Amino acid sequence: MERIYLYDTTLRDGAQREGMSLSVEDKLRIAHKLDELGVPFIEGGWPGANPKDDQFFERLHSTRFKHSAVVPFCSTRRPQVRASEDAGLRKILAAGTEWVTTFGKCWELHVHEGLRTSLEENLAMIEDTVAFFRTQDRRVIFDCEHWFDGYYKNPEYALAALRAAAHAGAQWVVLCDTNGGMLPQQIRTSVEAVRDYCREHNLEVQLGIHTHNDSETAVANALAAVEAGARMVHGTVNGYGERCGNANLCALIPNLQLKMNYALIAPEQLARLTEVSHFVSEVANLAPNDHAAYVGASAFAHKGGIHVSAVQRNPQTYEHIVPESVGNRRRIVISDQAGLSNVLTKLTEMGFSFERHDPAVGRILQQIKLLESEGYQFEAAEASFELLVRECLEIRKSLFSLEGLYTACQTFPDGTVRSEATVRVRVGEVLQHTAADGNGPVSALDAALRKALVGCYPQVAGMHLVDYKVRILDSAHGTSARTRVLVESSDGLGRWTTIGVSANIIEASCRAVIEGIEYGLSR
Repeated sequence: MERIYLYDTTLRDGAQREGMSLSVEDKLRIAHKLDELGVPFIEGGWPGANPKDDQFFERLHSTRFKHSAVVPFCSTRRPQVRASEDAGLRKILAAGTEWVTTFGKCWELHVHEGLRTSLEENLAMIEDTVAFFRTQDRRVIFDCEHWFDGYYKNPEYALAALRAAAHAGAQWVVLCDTNGGMLPQQIRTSVEAVRDYCREHNLEVQLGIHTHNDSETAVANALAAVEAGARMVHGTVNGYGERCGNANLCALIPNLQLKMNYALIAPEQLARLTEVSHFVSEVANLAPNDHAAYVGASAFAHKGGIHVSAVQRNPQTYEHIVPESVGNRRRIVISDQAGLSNVLTKLTEMGFSFERHDPAVGRILQQIKLLESEGYQFEAAEASFELLVRECLEIRKSLFSLEGLYTACQTFPDGTVRSEATVRVRVGEVLQHTAADGNGPVSALDAALRKALVGCYPQVAGMHLVDYKVRILDSAHGTSARTRVLVESSDGLGRWTTIGVSANIIEASCRAVIEGIEYGLSR
């Protein structure tokens, strides 16, 4: 199987999606998840462009990845400034990475209108920038920005830009459909021409493809490019990205590996694709697309009648792949066996050993289905899932119980808002009645709970809430809509996420915070 190299740009290009915002912690969590998936290249952002990306690359100095190289992204040097004297490029070097991705203009229109410089100077900027990074022992991926528009308008100049990067030492040149307006045949024709051009001129570079989805053909365009010779594929998890998004890796990976027989990631990593898709959507606080190919909840759902009967006899009748190969599952409404494989897999990961038909597994599955119908999702809340399993197995320890909660917010004439929470918490025979302030009702609730528990459980002092996300599940119901809350907690040694769902946002938050403390104590 010939190797195709994945290049994920969820943390940079994907984060440009309207309405999407990732914190530094979010980016680190997603990066580690992509590393577990086996993605060779992760584009982490643009050091120097904003404080968030600076902090992200600083944090990378104290973490390690098993499979992935995290790559900073930047433009070529500025016009009329030597690369060695460009402050922006120096910040890229400070990231301390092995690989660097830099992009340059390959379309005359952008050279004149965007850079407002000459065509000759743009070529010099490309060659000088790549050569500078090579002198600093960096390996270079060069993104040919607006390649296809530029190639079809002036192929000679587009090829000159590519040639400048190759001569300067770039290992990869990535052909970008930045405007997302190309169709598969146009992509294939251009990539084939570039492939032949590189061979004829002995350019020792490998080709990549970067597609956007403005014509709803990003995945098809990337597949066409691979058929024509591209061996690096850029994309984002769930197709997140500016405007209409980028090529969706959750479709590209299985299409290339399962349908076209290329090698991308190990089979056991591919079996985590659905998990990664849902994890990223939860961290990004975006609703998963239930109808997404391969990873959507409905991708292998069969409602009834002829389809159900046929699938129960032979799944190939209505399923183009085995759902478990991408970590998904078959869903048949009338079958109480649906989903047992996933539950058994998770139980094995947690250290339990059950046979498929063990009644305990059935109880866990039924409870998951019940909670999912109420709005729970456990993909990014594995701590809550583990507590649920313990409860179904009747091994969940009762460490404390909340017997009363009162929260209040008061607004003062100067515009400040004061929040206070009062709680009654029972630990064994001891009842604690405490209050605390916070910068919001959830902050006050968290502080009051810890204040009530720290006497009995000193470990609580070392725990803290590091992230809090809210999603309205059925917005058509207005202010009475159900709310899903995800809370991430840490004790300095690890992180875990818990979930709460309720029509009352304070109650949903309370459930998530309480489970976060309970799970932390159980560690």
